[in-house]
Amino acid sequence: MSVSPIVALVALSAALLVVRYFLQLYHHRKQSQALHCKPPRLGSSSFFGIPGFIRLTKAAREKRWIDHLYEEYAVYGNTYQQKFLSRNILTTIEPENLKALLATQFKDFSLGTRHQQFYPLLGDGIFTLDGAGWSHARGLLRPQFTRDQVADLTMLDDHISNLIDLIPKDRSNFDIQRLFFLLTMDSATHFLFGESVSCMLPPSEKAGVLESCAVGSAQGFANAFGTAQDYLAARSRAQGLYWVVNPKEFREANRKVHEVVDHYVNLALQSKRNPDKKTTDGRYIFLEALAADTDDPKILRDNMLNILLAGRDTTASLLSSTFFYLSRYPNVWNRLRREIVDIFGDARNPRSEITQTKLKDIAYLRYVLNEVLRLQPPVPINFRVATKDTSLPVGGGADCQSPVYVPKGTMVAYNVFAMHRRTDLWGKDATTFRPERWEENAKHGWEYLPFNGGPRICLGQQYALTEASYTLVRLMQHFDSLENADPHPRQEPVKLSNLTMSHDLGVPVRLYSSDRI
Repeated sequence: MSVSPIVALVALSAALLVVRYFLQLYHHRKQSQALHCKPPRLGSSSFFGIPGFIRLTKAAREKRWIDHLYEEYAVYGNTYQQKFLSRNILTTIEPENLKALLATQFKDFSLGTRHQQFYPLLGDGIFTLDGAGWSHARGLLRPQFTRDQVADLTMLDDHISNLIDLIPKDRSNFDIQRLFFLLTMDSATHFLFGESVSCMLPPSEKAGVLESCAVGSAQGFANAFGTAQDYLAARSRAQGLYWVVNPKEFREANRKVHEVVDHYVNLALQSKRNPDKKTTDGRYIFLEALAADTDDPKILRDNMLNILLAGRDTTASLLSSTFFYLSRYPNVWNRLRREIVDIFGDARNPRSEITQTKLKDIAYLRYVLNEVLRLQPPVPINFRVATKDTSLPVGGGADCQSPVYVPKGTMVAYNVFAMHRRTDLWGKDATTFRPERWEENAKHGWEYLPFNGGPRICLGQQYALTEASYTLVRLMQHFDSLENADPHPRQEPVKLSNLTMSHDLGVPVRLYSSDRI
């Protein structure tokens, strides 16, 4: 009986696929041996990783997916391989692996599909690009973060005064996280664009660019920015199917955000072309400084949005988590406030000017912020994708000390949140908020990465720490008492994580001064 050409072709194709599969297995085996690698432990890999995906989805619905992933390391070890919807993922919390991933083997890894996932909002920026595009974006931004103006704290004064005005004076409960997100939106747009969107001011006192934009209000801009980020997070979770997540609400949010930023960009370019018409009295403006290097409005918009994302959300997350812990540890609040008042005085009797140098000299302030960043890093989980067949230093073999083979295209997830809680690195009380641990050992290496590491280390690290420190000092000068107002007191927050981590239930507190300063 003769075989039809179609059946023969199908059979040949199937045979070629099988041959190709075994050739790849042989290739990877030889590569692994050449790199002296041994296999890592296996995590959840049954049924194409579907059960693991279901468990993670359930944990996400319960607002505990970050805690769920942290708990999995206790089951599978510090480095393990798993299937996730049929894709192999290597996940690790080994400092040596993170050092290789982010620094010593930086060129072996990329951001994968992040550029496509984030492009509708962020375009071609420092957080979305690899290679030459990333180098160019970072080269444009780096000089601006080395300027003395980054340490200029006077720009924050009015915004923090607006924040203090919004805090109830009758000792009633309020969510301080909501106010911190307004504060950082106002301060970030002021620093970047030269004009704050003034989220914290009543409508009657607002003026400026938003009046002429369709978004209509500062809160409308902030809401659109938040909505767009929520969809970026959903596109990231969808991995290769990111393109499915593109609803009208997402596209409209992107349009509103772009309209506002484009207006600022056009003002900066006009100011560049007509320097005699500047209205800022020589005040440093990040966007105008950047515009001195390029006339391309899209490059300017994309870079402004990338920095706005980092400047607003990460600092708000740090401040919110700081007050979450301070409201639960009154001994830490009292010690830190006492040291601050001893140096700077309080709001009624100020003693000396607050400067970036003096803020850095307050050791216990650094310890508190370090400890907050350890327990609640604003970016808890991240990943890279191998651009070539390579390896990571540890995690393989029975003792987990041999190198691990990483084939090209493999996703490597690294969990800073979990690494920061390893008892072998941080002590038996690793999950406890204790700033004093930094007095005992103030220097740490790759086991402490709140601002990432290597060539992609956060450019705005000092800016964020300075803004958070200054805000904390000003609030402690004005208020002497802080109380936890959470109706269900907990030592671990319910986490909301899209691109950055925040508190899903807010940070309810009571903040007041006994002498009503």
